[in-house]
Amino acid sequence: MTELNRALAGAAEKGIISANQVRDLEAYLADRGMIFGPTAPDAAAERHDAALDARAAEDSEQPRFVRGFHDILITTGVIVVLIGLWGLGGPFATLPVILILAEILVRRQRLALPSVALTVALVHWVGTTSLLFVSEQEDAWKPLIFALAYLSAFPIPLGLFYWRYRVPLALAGLMVSIALVCVVAILLALEKILGIDLANEDHFMLLALTVLVGALGLFAAAMRYDVSDPQRETARSDTAFWLHLAAAPALLYALMGLVFLSNGGSTWWDGQAGFGQAVAAILIVAAFMLVGLVIDRRAFVTSGLVSLGGAVWTMLSQTGASLDSYVFVAFAVVGVTVLFIGIFWQRLRRMVMDLLPQTITARLHAAP
Repeated sequence: MTELNRALAGAAEKGIISANQVRDLEAYLADRGMIFGPTAPDAAAERHDAALDARAAEDSEQPRFVRGFHDILITTGVIVVLIGLWGLGGPFATLPVILILAEILVRRQRLALPSVALTVALVHWVGTTSLLFVSEQEDAWKPLIFALAYLSAFPIPLGLFYWRYRVPLALAGLMVSIALVCVVAILLALEKILGIDLANEDHFMLLALTVLVGALGLFAAAMRYDVSDPQRETARSDTAFWLHLAAAPALLYALMGLVFLSNGGSTWWDGQAGFGQAVAAILIVAAFMLVGLVIDRRAFVTSGLVSLGGAVWTMLSQTGASLDSYVFVAFAVVGVTVLFIGIFWQRLRRMVMDLLPQTITARLHAAP
């Protein structure tokens, strides 16, 4: 690779130009007699390219919630203080401290990691206090009514917290809580309209389909934030990160639910999963990894690792291999998959992006 190649690659890495524009410019200059790339292998250039890929992989998905050890130190103090206050005074003594710390650390000092910790603390506080109130009706209410009452406590506090402090995690949590409330409300409405009991295993398919629709809604919201900030320079990218982190496992396990329900609800854990289910699971996980490469979000890779291990476990167990063999083989397959995708993330992504039309790739995070 020549110096010009490396300069263009560096420009694409920083988002100055897109990867497609780099290729078009190289083709344009090549037509006018400029030669790209060395005539013989250049080990130094190859090492430089690998280093560029490594830096690009590190920078391609960096949510801004750790900016230095100062953030870690302050966050440690926040966690220790809140745990101590919780033990001494319970939830009602903790909420004022959460808000006071948010005013100081988030609104005034704009510290990233403490804002995440305080948002998580608020979610924990809402969940605990909501459970205190609704648990009194646990025996009187049906499970879906209980779940709806419990989840309905989350949107307003998270919405107010985001309105005041503009924490991306709070906005993502608001959207996730609204999605959960909508899913449970739809399930409750279906029970009343159809006159069925969704707790009955005969209707689990309807449950999985409803969860799938809700997960698709979260994924659509995440992609909306992603495409609005393809260079990943604003808080919208951080919101998309958290939404993908929630949407990926929700989508995966809704699809896995459909796969297992087609075989009478057998799972990896009861040893009744069939070979066909294992193959279907591997195909779903592979599709998720492909989606992760396209949109440059690793949540779609990591969310499927347990299912990949379960599928390998099932396929090997049906060959008559000993327990000692297929347990460790499953671990090895998952580990090799993670390492392979992680090490070659940028190269694999370039290969995938080259196959897609520019109308799609132009709206996504550029592949260096």
